[in-house]
Amino acid sequence: MSNTTGPDQIFRTALAKNDIVLPRCDDCGAFHFFPRVLCPHCHGTAISWKPASRKGKVHTTTVVRQKPERGGDYNVCMVELEEGVRMMSRVDGIAPGEVVIGMDVTAFVGEADGAPAVFFKPAEG
Repeated sequence: MSNTTGPDQIFRTALAKNDIVLPRCDDCGAFHFFPRVLCPHCHGTAISWKPASRKGKVHTTTVVRQKPERGGDYNVCMVELEEGVRMMSRVDGIAPGEVVIGMDVTAFVGEADGAPAVFFKPAEG
């Protein structure tokens, strides 16, 4: 039996609509990620979903090396969003080695293995 209204499904349904939403605890006001039914900060169970600012900074980054015939090198990073949560993802639109800690990035919905996923690109300006 699959849960169609659980926190992970709520997050993925929003992504399918090109929306990035984050769970926010109604009791303490803190955002959290990954989606879950219990606030990791205060253990509250009243959770609301709020649109993400989509603004973040690269917290950590690395380059995964692959042969060109396997897709070539790519970036893997941890991004801290303005809301204070961190997401593991990648930065697209620049060479993997050009991604640096502290870089301003903007989230967007892309596709990974046929499913919507959150990716980042360098912030404009």
